[in-house]
Amino acid sequence: MIQGLFETHLNVSNLEQSIAFYHNVLELDFAYEQPARQVAFFWIGGHNHHMLGLWEKPAEEIQSQHFAFRISVDDMRHAKQHLLDKGLTPRNFLNDDTQDPMVFAWMPAVAIYFRDPDGHSLEYIAPLDGTPDPNLGVISWDEWNQLNT
Repeated sequence: MIQGLFETHLNVSNLEQSIAFYHNVLELDFAYEQPARQVAFFWIGGHNHHMLGLWEKPAEEIQSQHFAFRISVDDMRHAKQHLLDKGLTPRNFLNDDTQDPMVFAWMPAVAIYFRDPDGHSLEYIAPLDGTPDPNLGVISWDEWNQLNT
């Protein structure tokens, strides 16, 4: 019966700041705001495809969460620079002070991480061609490409 994930929601400490981040920095399509309820919604992938809801709550009620945005492999080639240009600090899954995308070989998919204004862990992820290999673990994208050319 389940065909996909339609929506997810995040608690944020400052709705207007988060609207600016998700709309102006991440370039999500603004859908709707209900100021009385302190909530805003964004379309992801086009109208009625996927939705992100942002709910303003007191800062002490914010717990860091994580979710990933699917992007293309071509976009991933520029994702690190795109994040840097937007004033964000990219990081990899290992959080080892390098900023290059890493490959989850069990999927396979390449990913890079960053944070929103409330510290939520966000991810760009791009599925890769190739045979999944859980034995490889998490490896550099260069290493994945060398093994799959």
